[in-house]
Parts: sequence; structure tokens; C-alpha cells
Amino acid sequence: MRHIFGSFTLALLVSAGIQAATINTTLTVTGTGALSGTSIAATGTATLTGGIGNGSFAATLSLTSTSGTNYVAPFTITLTGSGDKITGNLLIPTALVTAALAGSGSGTGTISATVTGGTGTYAGATGSFAALTGSLGGSLLSGLTLTFTGPGTVTTTGGGGGPVVPVPTITEVLDAGSYTANIAQGSIFVVKGTTLSASGFTQLSFPLPTVSGGVKITFTPTAGGAGTDAFLIYLYNLSGVNQLAAILPSTLAVGNYNVTVTNGGTASAAFPVTVVQRKIGLITQDGTGTGLAVIQNYISASQLDVDRLTTGTVSGITISPAKPGQVLIAWSTGMGPVTGGDNTASPGFNFAANGVTVRVIVGGVSITPDYAGRAPGLAGADQINFTLPANVPTGCAVSFQVSVNGVLSNPATISIAPAGASACVQPGYTTQQLQQFDQGVSYTSGVFYLTQYTLTVPQIGTVKSNAAAGGFVKLTGFQLGSSSATQAQISTSGDCQVTHFVVTGSASAAGGTITGLDAGAVTLNGPAGSNISNLAFRQDPKYLSYSLGLATEGISIPGGPTGTITAGTYTLAGAGGKDVGKFNASLTMGTPIAITGGLPATVNRAAGLTLNWTGGNSTDIVQIAGSSTSTTGTGVNSTTDSTSFVCTTTAGKLTFTVPASILTQLPAVGAPGASGAGSLTVASSINPSTGNGLFSAPLTAGGNIDTGIFLGFVGTTNTPVYQ
Repeated sequence: MRHIFGSFTLALLVSAGIQAATINTTLTVTGTGALSGTSIAATGTATLTGGIGNGSFAATLSLTSTSGTNYVAPFTITLTGSGDKITGNLLIPTALVTAALAGSGSGTGTISATVTGGTGTYAGATGSFAALTGSLGGSLLSGLTLTFTGPGTVTTTGGGGGPVVPVPTITEVLDAGSYTANIAQGSIFVVKGTTLSASGFTQLSFPLPTVSGGVKITFTPTAGGAGTDAFLIYLYNLSGVNQLAAILPSTLAVGNYNVTVTNGGTASAAFPVTVVQRKIGLITQDGTGTGLAVIQNYISASQLDVDRLTTGTVSGITISPAKPGQVLIAWSTGMGPVTGGDNTASPGFNFAANGVTVRVIVGGVSITPDYAGRAPGLAGADQINFTLPANVPTGCAVSFQVSVNGVLSNPATISIAPAGASACVQPGYTTQQLQQFDQGVSYTSGVFYLTQYTLTVPQIGTVKSNAAAGGFVKLTGFQLGSSSATQAQISTSGDCQVTHFVVTGSASAAGGTITGLDAGAVTLNGPAGSNISNLAFRQDPKYLSYSLGLATEGISIPGGPTGTITAGTYTLAGAGGKDVGKFNASLTMGTPIAITGGLPATVNRAAGLTLNWTGGNSTDIVQIAGSSTSTTGTGVNSTTDSTSFVCTTTAGKLTFTVPASILTQLPAVGAPGASGAGSLTVASSINPSTGNGLFSAPLTAGGNIDTGIFLGFVGTTNTPVYQ
């Protein structure tokens, strides 16, 4: 009795939780038919959106049974997987059937259907499809073909064993440029989650609807009031990714909202979103909101190249780097609201000519655009037309941002080649490698490094800071700016690379985002006297990078780390992880260089900076890095101008001069009304081109990483005044 009572109670609770559900769906049937006596038997496939699924279709049309001007054809749809059935009747116009039987070609018309029941989940189901667009073609000799499609509803009784449509879930609502929170009036945005739409991809056209396939996105004020539906651009649900794109009406007031997605009559839980007037988001080429921006270079009235690293074509599209003096078009969203509707092609609206201050900032150079506003012929998209000045910095990852009324966009990069060149220049990469990046080839590398920097700390004296860090990354040409530090470390050309960015308020700097790779647990061992024995790196759970704190010599920290960097051999041991397999690396460190007279406390930018040193191996890398940052204002009204440089040479040259042309790009520290700081570091490392420190590691997806480097930098650092 206890078992029977328990089972009955469980069934009752399950039944109580299953509510009758009305599913908005679209039915599509494709089949063939053949005459059998006085009946036509049709079979084929059926698809029902809204989470119902697909399966086999079977119907029988009796030529002796009509209802008014229609033939009645009972049908059964058997769903794949569950085996549940949906049954009902088709009403097919007699004229459609007569045309097909007479062999007079395909007949088209409107078919209707009713759902009368089913099995499993659909036991006792009802529903209707009032206007299925259909055709009946072929002939009795060649075989009949039947197709029809259209919207309708299916209502379950709740007694079939479980809910039909899973509840949509929103995980993120982001602008479609920078892919960050807060949505601007009249801008394009995306909603990410699960069960937001049926499987597949649906691209909508003008006029953009607010509902498609039973899917809509609604913004309801958190303070209460009527909801407003966004204009849908596409529904995407493929390969485990479910995302909707839409345009927020310009008329929606600024404020806080609860966003819901309704799919098949079922609404998601509310997701909080803030609507703002303007928030420009640059569209980037890999859709991450970072890295190489979507920019077109004007070649002629009939040719606009996509801004890339080299000159050529990709999938039939012409590409090239920008040039000084060239006209460019950048693409974004979120510049602000417009009048006249957001779901049709815009006639264009120039914000820059209508009271909105817009500036384009390329490599720290401020440019007034020729046009900045809605893109004619599109909806929700903004374009910025501007001309590069002759003095613009060149490179494969020049910083690029747009300021609208003093607020900066997401930081991105732009590729600019010197005048007359067919490719941009990036230290550490050949033109052939840049061409491979443009063709979609990615680059995987592992870089680990030991560092020991000597510095003077007020009230303490001279200290030595020891550390270890590294990681494995996958880099694309779109995110080349993120690799500049690594490339500077392994470049020995003597070139200097400058990075310059301007930040307003809390915006962040350009550079791009690289994809970290998981290599599992990694440990470090060092020579006798280093106190480094099987020390485990800490792995960042988000970026998958590795770090290991070692001793700070000259400061006593009870219970702190004791490991120090000394001459000798160091080894890495990787256990292997999700992306990178088991690996080992070895580095033998020698005697570092010594800066003659130490580092200066003041650097005269206009005079250049000459440094001399002794020691080290002649082939050792010498890296000279400096930076200067100047900030004016406070909080959201602050502006930070920051520039850094990295120069590389070899120890055997014993001297290097950082030219004034590099240093004068750094802002002066201590300017009137400004605060800031400067830094200067000189360090040497074994040159990996000798083979010392190079290693390989397998990728779990197959093959090996392209480059593995284990470096050890020992040097001196200080905080000079740049004047």
C-alpha cells in the first residue's frame, strides 16, 4: 500500500505542475501522393517550430468525401525521438485536387488544418492552422507532390507527460558593437541565452517586425508600465549558440527596464537592462568588441577595401591596410536616437552636423569626421567618414577610438601602412605571416618568463623583485595588438614600437583580446641556491594565464615566498590540460648586463636617451621599455594620455639610443594641472634564437604549438620624470 500510495502522490504532483500550453508554431509539410482506389495516400516530412520538432507525415484524402468546397484528409504527424503523434484534418480545396488529377499542372491555394488529438504529450491536443499556403502538383502518372506551410497554434491539455516548450532563458543583453551592458536608444543589440528561438537561422528584412516565429523581445519599465517590443533583425540557434539581434526603438525613454524574450507563447524571466541616450560601440571584425575595427578604405568610387594587414582578396573581398591621407569609413552602433522610425532603411542623419561633438582618435591623433551618423539605407547602424592626416602613426594595430560628446567608444585598432607600402609593419612578424593572418590562419604560442627587476624604494632602499608568469594563447590577425609585448621580447631588430592611447573617464585601453589555452598544472624548478623546487603556478580561471610569486629581496615578509632568480638552469613541467598536452621546457640563464651609471632620474625627451652597459652574452636580447601617463580632470571627466615604447637590441652592441622621435611621443610628466607617472626598464635575456629556452607542446586538437619560448629577464627599473 505504501508503494502504491507513494506512486499515486508523485503522479498527482507531476500532473499538477503541467499546465495546458498554447504553442505558437509554423507547420511545414513536404510529401508525395499516389492514387489507391478512390483515395490518395500522401506521405512525407513535417516540421513544427516553437519547440515541437519534426517527424513523418501521413494523410489519406478520400475522393468520395467532401466538406463544402474542400476535400477532407485526416493526417498524422509522428515526431522523431519521442514517437508522440499529432492528429487532425486537412481541408484541401477541390479545385486544387481536380487540377492535379487532370494533369493540368500545379495548383496553388490556401489549405487549412485542425488538430484534433494525438498521443503522449499531445493526447487530447487541439489547434488550428487557418491559412497554410500550399500547392498540389504532378499527375497520377508521374506522381503527385504536396507542399504547404503556415502559422498556427497547438494547445496541449497538460496530461501528456510533460511540458512541451522549455522556458526561454536570457544570459546576456549587450550592445552589438562593444558587447557590453547598457543599450543606447535606436541602437543594435543582442540577446544571448537558451531556448530563445527555434533551431536554425532566420534573417528578417525591412520593415523589421517585432514578432517572428512566435519570438519577441520586450522592454518593460522596472517602475511599471506598458512594455515595448524591439525590432527583430535575426534569430540564430545553431551549434549550441542561441542569439537574437534587434534594434531598440529610438522613442524608448532612457531608464531601467526588465527585458523578456517570448518564444512560442512562453516568456523568459526578466533580465535587468539600462537604456541610455548614446553609447557608441565600434563594430570589430571578429565580433568580440576588441581588436581590428570594421573599417573600409576608400580606393575609388567603385572599390572600398576592408581594412586588413596586407593587400589582396579574401573570399572575393578586396582588402588592404589604410594609408596616411586616405578617406576611411568606420562602422558602429549607438550614436543616438533618430526620428522617423528604426525598422526601415534610414535616409541618413549626421549627428556631427546636428549638435553632437564627434571626434575620431587614431594613434592619439584627433580627427574631425566628415560625416558621423546613421548609415543611409540601413537601420540602427552608424558610419563615421574621416580622412587620415599625413602625420598619423602607422602599424598593424594602431589604437582607434571614437568620442561622442566626450565619451569614448570601446578601444579598437586599425591597420595603417606607410605611404606606398602594401602591408603594415609589425615588429616580430614577416609580411608572409601577416598575409597568412589575413587568410584566416591563427597562431598558437606558449611564452613563459622569469623576471628579476632591481629598483630603489623610498625609506627601504634597493630591492629585487622576482616573479614568474606565462601562458599559452591562440592569436588571430584581428587581435594582433594584444601580442605587441611578446613580440617585442623576441625581436632583436633594434626597432622601437610605440603604443599610444587616450582614455576618457573609465574607458579602457586598446590592444585586443587573445584566447587563452588551458595546459593544466604547471610547475617550476630552479638551480641550487634559488629555493625554487617544484613550485606550482596559479592559473587565472578566466584568462587561463599562469603566475607565480617569488621573493622580494630586500624586504622581509614572514611566511612569504623565498624563491629567487639566479644563474643556472630552470625547468617547466606541464601536466597537460584541455587545450595543450603534456610539455617540458628548459632555460639556462647566464650573467645579466649592468647599466653603466644606472638609470637616469630625469629624461629630456627632445634630447633622446643613450644607455650604455657591460656584461651579458653578445647575442643576449636587451629590452628597453618606458612609459609616461598624464591625467587631467577627475572621475568621468578625466582624460588620461598614456604612451609606452619598447626598443630591442643585443647585448653585444653595448649601447643604444632611444631617439627623440620616440620619446617626444610620450606626454610630459608634471605638466601644469596634470598628474601622472613615468617608468623606464632595461633588462636582458638569453636570445631564444640560439635554441636556449625554445620548446614544443602538443595541442589536444592535433599538431603542436607554433612557438614555445621560455625567457628570463633580469634588469633595472625606475620612475623617471619625462620632460
